[in-house]
Amino acid sequence: MLSRFNIWYLSSFFISLIVVVPILMIFGSFFETTTEYSSILKETFLLDYIFNSLILLLGVLILTSVIGIGCAYLISFYDFPGATFFKWALILSFAVPAYIYSYSLTAFFENFGTAYSLLKGLFGEGNYNNYIPKFDGMIGAIISISFSIFGYVYVLTRASFHYQSQNLIDLGKNLGFSKQKTFLKIILPAARPSIVTGLSLVAMETLSDFGSVSFFGISTLTTGIYNAWITFDDLTLANRLSFYLLIFIFFLFYLENVSRQKAQYHTPSKGGFKTKTKIKLKGYKSIIAFSICALVFCISFIFPVTQMSYWTYLFPKYLIELNLSELLFNTLLLVFLSCFVLILLSFISNYGNRITKSKLLQTLTTFSISGYAMPGVILAVAYISFISFINESLLVNFNIKSFFIGSIFGLVIVYFVRFYSLANNGIKSGYLKINYSIDESAYLLGYSKIKTFKNIHLPFLRNSVFLVIILLSIEIVKELPITLIMRPFNFDTFATTAYTFASQDLLEGAAAPAIILILISSVFILLTSRYILKEQ
Repeated sequence: MLSRFNIWYLSSFFISLIVVVPILMIFGSFFETTTEYSSILKETFLLDYIFNSLILLLGVLILTSVIGIGCAYLISFYDFPGATFFKWALILSFAVPAYIYSYSLTAFFENFGTAYSLLKGLFGEGNYNNYIPKFDGMIGAIISISFSIFGYVYVLTRASFHYQSQNLIDLGKNLGFSKQKTFLKIILPAARPSIVTGLSLVAMETLSDFGSVSFFGISTLTTGIYNAWITFDDLTLANRLSFYLLIFIFFLFYLENVSRQKAQYHTPSKGGFKTKTKIKLKGYKSIIAFSICALVFCISFIFPVTQMSYWTYLFPKYLIELNLSELLFNTLLLVFLSCFVLILLSFISNYGNRITKSKLLQTLTTFSISGYAMPGVILAVAYISFISFINESLLVNFNIKSFFIGSIFGLVIVYFVRFYSLANNGIKSGYLKINYSIDESAYLLGYSKIKTFKNIHLPFLRNSVFLVIILLSIEIVKELPITLIMRPFNFDTFATTAYTFASQDLLEGAAAPAIILILISSVFILLTSRYILKEQ
């Protein structure tokens, strides 16, 4: 019995606990005594937080569904000029965080903004502000978030469409269905699991958004959590709001699971799998397909890049005054440290699970990867609550909060909790390709566990590790709320610098760090695009 509790088991167990404990703190907060402000909040703003979160979520889900499914359908089933280019170009929207898209949207459409300057340059002086639409408030937030994250729906739906058999299309023809009816009755239902997965990711990202909703002045549960901690220094209230948001997220998961319990998604087996033949579009139909994809690409990527580049050119002093070397160093430092910790601990956890085969450990690991479903604001507050609890419980007169809160160390730990799912699942997917018989053969040849890991596992896992590093880098470069809450004093990244300028109503100052952030993210996305859009 004791032999099972070796160093690998204990290490894996401890790693899972690092993620699980802060999450459990949120549930424990429900039983804490609330403050006077908590009671006031319940009677005043709480319903507004919940209502605004629901409206935002509904709007984003609808818009991302239309954009993501529509583009995926065109790219997967039709051949038209530019289809190959748009297949990968549309994923560049991931490089533009929602909060930066918000800055671009406001800068372009605001009074005397870029749109006004363009109209003035084309037609001379005029009262154009009366005719320029204003995309602010809830509408602005929905548009900004949707065009930033529709890629989740697009990528997963396109993959599902790509692997659908021609048999499905032939089935529709045999039933006398039109193309539209075939799509609605057969193709779309077959892709439902992928669509739902994409929309689930969209829902989590929307509920966790802070930069965009705070910029547009929308009170959601996320902004409420942030303000409770930062503005009112009320950790109990922040935890209570975190609990409400967490219940909200779990309720969405429950509804999704219930809705698909009895659903079947099998491809017709009769006749085997037949490779789908794309329909070649000609004439006005090809122009329409091209125009739709081009419009989405321009709105989601070209527009924010152009707007931020224009303002950087128009106000060069902000770029000159920007401490680029320090911001680049800080950003890459967080990327390097976080990736190192995440990859290392994910290796240990996966290898521990592999050689011990403990049900308890597997269950704990499964629960621990739920951190990615938690908004960054919640995890930061949960971590602070845990450290505060430990600090108050110590019998010795030693303040550990200064070491764990407001430090690079604490920031990396919260990043670890937030993105452990990405790293762990990425490494796990690689391990699933390594048969256990290979390990057994290595042991028979006299290989130790360390030597087996070094000489056999690592070569197999090289591509998985590379992909995980790229995905983690994209997330960490763009991450805002965790960095804002947990960073050391005067420690800035491109994300926090852009946010600071925007919060001071200096969008022209936010442009320079924003465009550099987009360029860095774009490089990472292009590096990983062949994995994201891999076709057999």
